[in-house]
Amino acid sequence: MRQGKSILLAGLALALPILGSSAATAQSTLEAVKQRGHIICGASQGTVGFGAPDGQGYWRGLDVETCRAVAVAVFNDKDKVEFVPLSGQQRIPALQTGEIDMLPRTLTWTLRRDANGINFAAVNYYEFTGFMVPKSIGVTKVEDMAGASVCVQTGSTTEVVVNDVSTKHNLNLKTVIFDNVAATRQAFFSGRCDALITDAAALASVRATQAKNPDDYVIFPATPYMDALSVAVRHGDDRWYDIVKWSVQAMLAAEMFGITQANVEEMQESKDPRIMRFLGTEPGNGAALGLDEKFAYNIIKQLGNYGEVFDRNLGAGSPLKIERGPNRLFTDGGLMFPLAFQ
Repeated sequence: MRQGKSILLAGLALALPILGSSAATAQSTLEAVKQRGHIICGASQGTVGFGAPDGQGYWRGLDVETCRAVAVAVFNDKDKVEFVPLSGQQRIPALQTGEIDMLPRTLTWTLRRDANGINFAAVNYYEFTGFMVPKSIGVTKVEDMAGASVCVQTGSTTEVVVNDVSTKHNLNLKTVIFDNVAATRQAFFSGRCDALITDAAALASVRATQAKNPDDYVIFPATPYMDALSVAVRHGDDRWYDIVKWSVQAMLAAEMFGITQANVEEMQESKDPRIMRFLGTEPGNGAALGLDEKFAYNIIKQLGNYGEVFDRNLGAGSPLKIERGPNRLFTDGGLMFPLAFQ
């Protein structure tokens, strides 16, 4: 299993629209994926709970299982996927040039990204951007951060957030820029910066898995705004966009229907027309996507529904114990709203 590829893309950001069009139209993504025999997924550089290899080198996490769901839809095999760890600078060019097939959750859905060669297929995590600081400095809210230094990974939306926060509250924040996740986190824990900024759940993961004493650090919101973190593909291939979107939707819809990895077999006997269409016992959905009629059934059989995936990687069934919060289904007061499989 490759941990990375020779991605010499850092200087290509300004050329994204041009590069993306040629890569996307040369061959359909589905054709390329089938010919290759596996999906190539852009992964994080190591965030436990979202995307990181375990002690045996097997990739685990919510992001990872999102990519595995697409592999199941296409190949009926959750392991037909290669994970390529990417920095904030690398991930968009890698997607645009066709070096990877999808990004699982590592991009915030923004207007400028959407307008410049990225298609956001489905939101699969809602989160606010946060700061993490040592408790010893006595800071618990943004307004108290005047003059603070902040470790920031370049190429991420957090660069914009730091500048916005500094300007809005007249804080004169000082950014210390790094080109990869590991260097950013190492600098923070070694005391080079007063604060570390990224998605709050990622901060919780970092605190739980990398801090010598997690209780020595506090996390608080950088802004009052919620971000939509989304699965992304490149512009120009509607079929691939649809396959990725409905693979993610399958896990959400299964949870809404009460279909789990444990009961999906017996749910095939359901006479509910929506469930019959969803599981492929009534044909049509698979054919519409160019997939097996049982693609949604296969995803749930191999991975489970969204709630199960969340729980074992981030929630009560994981070491992180992160609350689902806005990532609950709409029926439970959250923001997740499955689309109709019909």
